[in-house]
Amino acid sequence: MGLPFQQYLPGVVVSAALAVAAMVVSSRYGAPAMLMGLLLGMACHFVGDIKRMQLGLDLMAGPALRFGVALLALRLTFADLVQLGWQSALYLIAAIGLTITMGVISARLLKVDRALGILTGGAVAICGASAAMAIASVLPESAHKQRLTSFTVIGVASFSTFAMIFYPVIGDYLGLDDQAMGFFIGAAIHDVAQVVGAGYSVSLESGDAATLVKLFRVAMLIPVVALITVWITTSHSDPTVSRRMPRVPLFLVGFLVLFTANSTGWIPMSVSESLAGMAPVLLLLAITALGMKTSLRDIIEIGVRPVILLGLETLFLAALVLVFLGLR
Repeated sequence: MGLPFQQYLPGVVVSAALAVAAMVVSSRYGAPAMLMGLLLGMACHFVGDIKRMQLGLDLMAGPALRFGVALLALRLTFADLVQLGWQSALYLIAAIGLTITMGVISARLLKVDRALGILTGGAVAICGASAAMAIASVLPESAHKQRLTSFTVIGVASFSTFAMIFYPVIGDYLGLDDQAMGFFIGAAIHDVAQVVGAGYSVSLESGDAATLVKLFRVAMLIPVVALITVWITTSHSDPTVSRRMPRVPLFLVGFLVLFTANSTGWIPMSVSESLAGMAPVLLLLAITALGMKTSLRDIIEIGVRPVILLGLETLFLAALVLVFLGLR
């Protein structure tokens, strides 16, 4: 009789091999690693249909994902949030809430699944693919959730890459100084990697400002996911979901504990940096496993309206940020 962990090994090994391939492609061509992991996983969808792979893939797409999201807390401290300033912080909170609300309303108007409005709105408003995966983990299970999550990751990574290229050009055309440019980039681009790339392509000051703003948006992931959990659970529009008050997902508790410990210095810096470095690795493994569980045909069948939804959310958030910079 084999050891218990051996039944997970095939799926974990295949996910890891594809994740390494995704990192190689990403470093060679500059494409987002998570997008490459998802696409490679989807290209190997037939592997996910093999029964002995499924336990390992479920482990990577579930517990590994949640652990990776919790470890994102080690990128943040209270000092980072204080440095941003209360006016900017309040505006970012409002922009996040309005963008998610706009996503849900637009999903209804476009006659697409409400869950897609929540997923895309949260991904655009907070931190791209990581937010999409964290939000998906607390949404009710359905036959469509995996393909909606995969679509959101692909779409938000694509829009984020375009934003990385064009937002610095727009900011320059509008005459934004380095500090304002950094705020615009950090508040309006979806994924962390693209924020860093766009910010430091302008100047060191813009890069530092963009990173700080983006980290604040990452910090908003936990309260937003908690609120979505309550909203979904208590919603009277979905009779399939229990009306009981939801249990707080364990990874949210882990995020808050690690954030507090990191802010107070309880975790040595060397340990904190090592654990924080594990977060993108675990998220890449999770998205690669999700890709193997998702059919490309299912993604194509989603249609053009979700793409319009993502575009509207992206433009809406950018417009909100520019309005704030104009009023400041």
